[in-house]
Amino acid sequence: MTPRHHLDPATVVSHAAGALSPEMSAIVATHLAGCVECRRAVARADGIGGALLGQQQPQATPRHSLLRAAMLERLEAAAPLPPAHAPPDAPIDPDRLPTPLQPYFGTSYRALKWRWMGPGMHFIRTVGPTGGTMLMLRIAPGKRMPVHGHQGSELTQILRGAYDDDLGHFAAGDVADLDAETEHQPVTSAGSSCICVSALDAPLRFPGWLARTLQPAFGI
Repeated sequence: MTPRHHLDPATVVSHAAGALSPEMSAIVATHLAGCVECRRAVARADGIGGALLGQQQPQATPRHSLLRAAMLERLEAAAPLPPAHAPPDAPIDPDRLPTPLQPYFGTSYRALKWRWMGPGMHFIRTVGPTGGTMLMLRIAPGKRMPVHGHQGSELTQILRGAYDDDLGHFAAGDVADLDAETEHQPVTSAGSSCICVSALDAPLRFPGWLARTLQPAFGI
């Protein structure tokens, strides 16, 4: 399984700099476990960041902002690293949730306590240590989610199944790295339910009146 949708370079740099919230970091770590390309990007950002830290001089602009901007600039200009080989596959327990998600949702898919959201749609919501929302969704095949946008950032990792939206086809292993400019309507693929997990740093934005009316009940 080779992901086709990856972390945004700004997310890579923020992760390498330790600037992401624990909630966002849990999604990033889940994606990195299965994505060689993004692991290479983080390693490159780590190397650039270390070099820049050694060169950094005191200035009036906040140090972290300067470092982040410089890392982004150098990351975009850097030559690709040599191809990296994925680590040997370890035995996989299909019932076990990814390790970074376990503090929020437990260890087992079978033990998840789903709440009803609508026909064929279920969710689990929890709040992370910095107040960000962690949201896991299980959507039956062929279901159309409400059109929605974002008041902040959303980072979504697809765990099982797949969906399509204006941004493309997202299957297990892919990550959707979305910002406040994105509005979309995911439609789950045929075959099996789509299970995905998201970190949100602000509530979603629904243009439809019904979704807006129900939104407080779901806490998203």
